[in-house]
Amino acid sequence: MLFTVYEMKRLGRDAAELTALADHLTAHGLVLEMLAGPLPGIYDPSGPGRMLFGFFAAMAETERESIREATLEGLDAASRKGKHGGRPPVITDDMLHTVLRRRAAGESVEQIRPDLIIPTGKRKGQNPGLASIYRALAEHEKAQAYPEAVEQAHADFVALSQPNNQK
Repeated sequence: MLFTVYEMKRLGRDAAELTALADHLTAHGLVLEMLAGPLPGIYDPSGPGRMLFGFFAAMAETERESIREATLEGLDAASRKGKHGGRPPVITDDMLHTVLRRRAAGESVEQIRPDLIIPTGKRKGQNPGLASIYRALAEHEKAQAYPEAVEQAHADFVALSQPNNQK
């Protein structure tokens, strides 16, 4: 069985879990084989190979943690610049207004959907999915239920967007 430092990192395991894995490998008569790198060869997890396995486990854990920290820092920096991940919503304010008006008149979302056309993006000219419409309706209802929270969020966003944000 072959475990590389990359695979250990990808598994998301910490050193203690990987040491337990080494014990499991030993119990089943399996060994650690390095196919490439500075230390190619076969290592028995019960002998000196156990220390090597532990070293690689610790390296994988450290690397995974540094990647996680860098990712969180990048997301935080993007958020401060007003950039948020994910797709842009396909339901525009005009479309939402149409849905709200027609639902008030007694029509169902399934009846309204064929008349809505996505104006921009990859799906331009197509009808939005039912899930997108229901999601937009739920967000609208939440905004109506907590208007002060929405206003505060907009004010916070404007404050963060200012180039000379002094605190």
